[in-house]
Amino acid sequence: MSTPPIHEPEHVAELVGASSGEAWLARYSNSLMGVFGTPQRVLVRGQGCYVWDADGKQYLDLLGGIAVNALGHAHPFVTSVISSQLATLGHVSNFFTSPTQVALAEKLLEIVHAPAGSKVFFANSGTEANEAAFKLARRNGGESQSGRRTKIVALEGAFHGRTMGALALTAKKAYREPFAPLPGGVVHIPFGDLDALRAAVDETTQALFLEPIQGEAGVIPLPEGYLAEARRITREAGALLIVDEVQTGMGRTGSWLAIDGSGILPDAVSLAKGLGGGFPIGALITFGPENSALLAAGQHGTTFGGNPVATAAALATLHTIESQGVLEHVRSVGEHLRAELERLPEVTDVRGRGLLIGFDLAGPGGDTAAVPAGANLAAAVVDAALAAGFIVNAPGPRTIRLAPPLILTAEQADTFLAALPGLVEAAASALTQKDPS
Repeated sequence: MSTPPIHEPEHVAELVGASSGEAWLARYSNSLMGVFGTPQRVLVRGQGCYVWDADGKQYLDLLGGIAVNALGHAHPFVTSVISSQLATLGHVSNFFTSPTQVALAEKLLEIVHAPAGSKVFFANSGTEANEAAFKLARRNGGESQSGRRTKIVALEGAFHGRTMGALALTAKKAYREPFAPLPGGVVHIPFGDLDALRAAVDETTQALFLEPIQGEAGVIPLPEGYLAEARRITREAGALLIVDEVQTGMGRTGSWLAIDGSGILPDAVSLAKGLGGGFPIGALITFGPENSALLAAGQHGTTFGGNPVATAAALATLHTIESQGVLEHVRSVGEHLRAELERLPEVTDVRGRGLLIGFDLAGPGGDTAAVPAGANLAAAVVDAALAAGFIVNAPGPRTIRLAPPLILTAEQADTFLAALPGLVEAAASALTQKDPS
């Protein structure tokens, strides 16, 4: 899985120069803030489900930029649409609009079956979409018999972003504590616990935020029936139900939204990641005229959100997913991957839908004793996979997450399935050498 070293196109090389991966990483450490730690590789090119690093090594991308590259890398139609739009009109302020902005809003409202009076706000990322949702929730702050609404409820294990409002909704202490005090009024309740939900959501609640599948927590789906009960409880309390589909939306689970088929109509849904097929864009969809009127002119805004190039990229992505039968393909390949993972003795549990998959690991051949106690087996598997030419992610010490391009083939998936037992064995061996006890 190696090719000769890849050189950047001439016009790019003139701007950045050419170096080995080692040299680029040294330059990185000298110039970029260390919030991401040390990058695993320096990637210079992508095509379909593969990427290549600065030293010419090829990798099967089973993470897709964390569920972003919905149509893989350098998709010809998406690339041509972006290039054409950028050559025509790249940016206008939101004192104006553009045909691509209007057309994308209309398309989103169509595919999520939004009722009349529903609206779209465009941002640049998932965290910004959730910031808009946070402000939407704050606008649901009228008086009730129990007093003014000030409380927002989120779930333990939640990840909604890293900006201050979205971070207040995020549950992980390691993300939150360095930046306290965060915006107030947010309470976190146990994941999937309906009794806790009933106790927490009352007439003082502005909104309930939830993810249908918690990706950062290890691809954990909400229990069956939870969404329907959450909708009933929030409606009775007068609270908004806001669904974060930043990771699960736009075909990732084999349907446009992960909540499709649940029978619920939320008050708002946040989107990003796969929406632009790799180009930065986020969106907040508000359902119905009452929710859509909560944020009035001047109460929220963005400089780059909804720009012509981003919205053109999203239109091209949605058109391709729709016209090429991608949703059905996602369901088929996802079912194949999960079924084959369940057959492996190294895998103890498989979760997820479509091509958002999490699985937990035992040791080689299922032998948990082969891994030192407390060792981060998943992180070691990520390292072994990278050395073998596969990009995967470890959201927990025993959990691997897959979120590949939606165009991943069963044959490509099979190369990873065939390699996985050896990757677990290599990871366990490396951990044992570090900790012989």
